[in-house]
Amino acid sequence: MELVAADLISRARAGDGDAFRELTEPHRRELQVHCYRMLGSVQDAEDVLQDTLLAAWQGFAGFEGRASLRTWLYRIATNRCLNARRSASRRPAKQWDIPHVHPPEPTRLGEVVWLEPYPDTLMEVAITAPAGPEARYEQAESISLAFVTALQVLPPRQVAVLILRDVLGFRASEVAGMLDSTVESVNSALKRARASLQDRRPAAAGSEPPPAPGSPAEDAIVARFVSAYESADLGALVALLTGDVFVSMPPMPLEYQGQDVVARFCASLFGGGRRFDLVPTRANGQPAFGAYLRSPDGVSHGTGLIVLTLTGGRICAMTRFENSVLPWFGLPRSLPAR
Repeated sequence: MELVAADLISRARAGDGDAFRELTEPHRRELQVHCYRMLGSVQDAEDVLQDTLLAAWQGFAGFEGRASLRTWLYRIATNRCLNARRSASRRPAKQWDIPHVHPPEPTRLGEVVWLEPYPDTLMEVAITAPAGPEARYEQAESISLAFVTALQVLPPRQVAVLILRDVLGFRASEVAGMLDSTVESVNSALKRARASLQDRRPAAAGSEPPPAPGSPAEDAIVARFVSAYESADLGALVALLTGDVFVSMPPMPLEYQGQDVVARFCASLFGGGRRFDLVPTRANGQPAFGAYLRSPDGVSHGTGLIVLTLTGGRICAMTRFENSVLPWFGLPRSLPAR
């Protein structure tokens, strides 16, 4: 195996593009997930990944093998992500634009409005990537919407250090090398990042874990949710929610927290006889649904993607994304009349 890798590296250094692709392809998916965690955007992550691979190809003659190829690629990707976060202007929030629906006053306006969901189909290879001994987060938690959202409000360098150390498990000395920094600086940034993350996610420690993906327990919650939502049964829907359930709708900054106000929000969606069809998928390791509004002619038009966050046997959060994300999940823009 080592002889094969050495031969590929030698050929890639000499300008063999096929050898370079064979070397880097096994790392492609995990690098894309890494860029997504740092940027909170599937599109931005793909752009930075392409930039990373181009930079690696152009600079491959300088790869000396002192670190592994995987570490070298993470170094390039992380620094490209840092550049992207520093140069990117915050995406503007959107106004409420759903006609004939008048939601209640939001509980608060959110800080993170540019988040995008990540299709589970893109993660199937990435989550099998090895995590080092320093890793503190389980793979499922490290791609969850709550975790990725919390990362977006940390300073860019703290985000990089936290992901490289606590998610991917690189040693402090390796991270220092990637960031052209010192071990002391890395440890200091990690300490601040952990504290900030804990402040923003204090409730997570005491909550029940979600049921395992695809388990009978998860299937039961999902089935009850679909039944309640499609039939606009507000009582049945509310019965599934925790008392502090949280609803957000990036890129709209409106956020709702608490069973009563979320019930009023859902009632506004179902008002005027509006009815929906839900098509199941998965995002960020969580149950998700394409939501389709039924029209008088029988065709259902895609209005967005709903992602559920579960705790124990209940729903503790619902995140609604715009219909522009539906194609990423292989979902159509509309459903034919039934």
